[in-house]
Amino acid sequence: MADKKPNRGASGCCLGCFALLALLAGMLTLLLIGASVGADGLVVGIIMACLPVPLYVGLALWIDRYEPEPPHLLLAAFLWGAGLAVFASYILNTLNSSMFLEATHDAAAASALGGILSAPLVEESTKGLCLLLLFFFKRKEFDGIVDGVVYATMVALGFAMTENIQYYGSALKAGGDAAGAVFVLRGMLSPYSHPLFTSMTGIGLGWAAQSDRWYVKLLAPPLGLMAAMALHATWNLSATIHIQAWLVSYLLIMLPAALCVAIILAFALAREGRLLRHHLAHELPPQELRSVSSVWGRIGYSIGRLFKKGPLGWLRSEQYLQVASELAFLRQRTARGFAAEPEQEQELRTRLHQLRSQIA
Repeated sequence: MADKKPNRGASGCCLGCFALLALLAGMLTLLLIGASVGADGLVVGIIMACLPVPLYVGLALWIDRYEPEPPHLLLAAFLWGAGLAVFASYILNTLNSSMFLEATHDAAAASALGGILSAPLVEESTKGLCLLLLFFFKRKEFDGIVDGVVYATMVALGFAMTENIQYYGSALKAGGDAAGAVFVLRGMLSPYSHPLFTSMTGIGLGWAAQSDRWYVKLLAPPLGLMAAMALHATWNLSATIHIQAWLVSYLLIMLPAALCVAIILAFALAREGRLLRHHLAHELPPQELRSVSSVWGRIGYSIGRLFKKGPLGWLRSEQYLQVASELAFLRQRTARGFAAEPEQEQELRTRLHQLRSQIA
């Protein structure tokens, strides 16, 4: 019996319904924020929060050099963070803060407990749920640590963007100088905080995805989520104590943690390069294989085709590199015991050599 082909119509319908739900949640969140900061604060907050987003999204996409994730999944992850995760977190954090206030009868204490206890648990769980769903239901697009970090970054950037609208709007309500200070603090000095926290969850799930050891699959995801919550709690705790405590935390904990993520990504990218060299060794000549299986080699390859063949040659070179990666990762999944897909493999091989002949 022939394998059933995926129902693209049903998949597109589900994605469309999800997008509408995420947008609705985002609009409700904006209404709640607008009721708190006013119309002017909402408009200015939206502008200030959106300004740095393209830069950081571009950096996240640059990381994923070997096998770029499908744009619709990246958009879905961003919308999840900007809409569903923020809305759920807003409601749950508000409820928790009310309980803390009832228990302590102290507004300052309730606010501190909300930031230190509720926010890390709730926000990292709502962001992490998106990664968990991608891990289980889009397994072919969640191959390892790089994918986990990229998806985590997209979710977290969406979350941070909407969250910052409230911070900027509240600061504007307090005064223009306060808004500028908050923009420098949240938009320039610490824009990576949410991506850093949620990347821990992404690393845990990505490690589980690429490992064949049962204990890694079992332990890595919850440990990653716990690390995300711990970093988030530390960040909020230090900010609650004093600005000097926050600076110490920034220098001694957050920057080293970000450096560790960068090192982990470097090793993960090197692993993906080795996978390409292994699975394409009989498809490409050695010199070309070295370019295809290296981050900087791929960049140089594309630039070289741009100068030699023009924009069309550059476009075909990008397609060629993408197809080469898809073929290598398909073979890797088959080697790890996933169902073989000979028709897709042959299709990719044919496309690979067609593109190679066009840009030679």
